[in-house]
Amino acid sequence: MDKKTKIIAIANHKGGCGKTTTTVNLASELAKIGLSVLMIDLDPQANASLHIGKDHPSEVSVTIAELLLSEKEKLPLAVHDDTHIKGVSLIYGSLELGKAEDKLKDDAPRPSEELREKINPLIGLYDVILIDCPPSLKLLTSNALAAATDLIIPIESGSQYGLYGVTDLLHHLQKIHRINPDLNLLGALLIRHDQRLTVCKLIEGAAKDQIGKLIPVKIPSSTKINQAAMAQTSIREIDHTAKVAREFRRLALWLAEALDLSTDEQNQNVGLDMEADDE
Repeated sequence: MDKKTKIIAIANHKGGCGKTTTTVNLASELAKIGLSVLMIDLDPQANASLHIGKDHPSEVSVTIAELLLSEKEKLPLAVHDDTHIKGVSLIYGSLELGKAEDKLKDDAPRPSEELREKINPLIGLYDVILIDCPPSLKLLTSNALAAATDLIIPIESGSQYGLYGVTDLLHHLQKIHRINPDLNLLGALLIRHDQRLTVCKLIEGAAKDQIGKLIPVKIPSSTKINQAAMAQTSIREIDHTAKVAREFRRLALWLAEALDLSTDEQNQNVGLDMEADDE
């Protein structure tokens, strides 16, 4: 039986709100609970690719940029199963995505639907496909949202500017629903959240009012995030007892339940009662 593939876009056009951190660590935790996972790096900065890829994006012959501009036959060359995170496959990002975006705009008959068309053969091969989106509401993000079944919006809770531009994002989603009417908004994911801080409480309330849904898991600040990126691994591999690692595990389990994904029952109970030692 084919898998019921869920395609989840991690999108917010505000930079520095934790999109790549969320994508990488959520992918890792989903793999650890027994799901097959593919990451698509749709950001020209290619930080997700630099984080988990074993090759530099400039050395990869078929990145997402080439795939978007080519025929489907290049898809097998674009998918790399050997990454720094076990169980997570990767389609690399590339600096060439900027040029690819311009070319799609000029040449493609349905420029917002190219990604959906190109990755369609992967449906049924993975449980989850995660798309790390660029900090933009332009064509690349539109392609991600048009291809996705579900959407997570990371919000930087620890910043007074955490909700900057969210109204623009929600208006953009209304336009995307014309192309992808079944796109499901899972909710806002609060990043760098500390319930003791007034700014975090204010952002949490405002996010619920503006976006309408809050994911019931909050990701705290931690030095482990940068340590994991430098080590090209997940936070759990740096320190599985850290609170931030625990919350990413909770996020994966919540997501699996919310999307009715069949996971390894033995793994579902691992790590939920760990000590929350963040540093």
